[in-house]
Amino acid sequence: MTVPVQSLLFADPREAADLAAFLGRLLHYDRAAAVRLQAGGGDALAVFGRPPSFEVLAIRAARLAGPATLDVTVSAGELLETLDPDGAGGALPAPVTGPPWTGVLPPRGPWHEETGLPRPDALRTALDLAVAEFRTRDEALPDDRRTRAERDRIGREIWSRQVGGTGLPLRAVHAAQSLGFLRPAPDFPVSLLSAGGAAGWLRLRTPFGSIALRRDPVGGLGGPGGLTLSVGRG
Repeated sequence: MTVPVQSLLFADPREAADLAAFLGRLLHYDRAAAVRLQAGGGDALAVFGRPPSFEVLAIRAARLAGPATLDVTVSAGELLETLDPDGAGGALPAPVTGPPWTGVLPPRGPWHEETGLPRPDALRTALDLAVAEFRTRDEALPDDRRTRAERDRIGREIWSRQVGGTGLPLRAVHAAQSLGFLRPAPDFPVSLLSAGGAAGWLRLRTPFGSIALRRDPVGGLGGPGGLTLSVGRG
């Protein structure tokens, strides 16, 4: 029998350790971060977060010790504090009123694989070049233009560039690397999925988590918006 849970018990200590690392990275970008936790009756727990610097949804999946039903938004910091150091699990913090994005998660499916995504080593090279370009252009700014608005403009121009012809913005790849989803390893599998057509979602999937973001109605890409709740996995 599957019953609602008040605490988390993981299938393996590594699951708790990976979740703790993910929460720590989210808190690096937002000390007040919230996460939405969903389990739909099986042993898969989906953890959704939104690092504000990247304007994407980050999804980390963990295996629980048994089936559970769960749908709650909690403080990422409080959840991290409750995780047992030995990896057994942790108590669920009190629910919080989530920010708007917590009510707009990617669909369960169907997801379709897209072609044209470069290999992981090429993605990391593109990130390195983008970071170097930003630094070069930032250093070249005259003093009277060295403002937050100008630097943000440069950043938006660089990180909104598409990866190949996929439609995926480079900021999604940057988010994947910054959150520990894109790792330097041989034959590291990375795929690009889509759902919902031209006004739907794109999802960059790796073995350690996914980055999802919503296409806008005219075929561009924006932050999360406008879909119903569902459980997603990394």
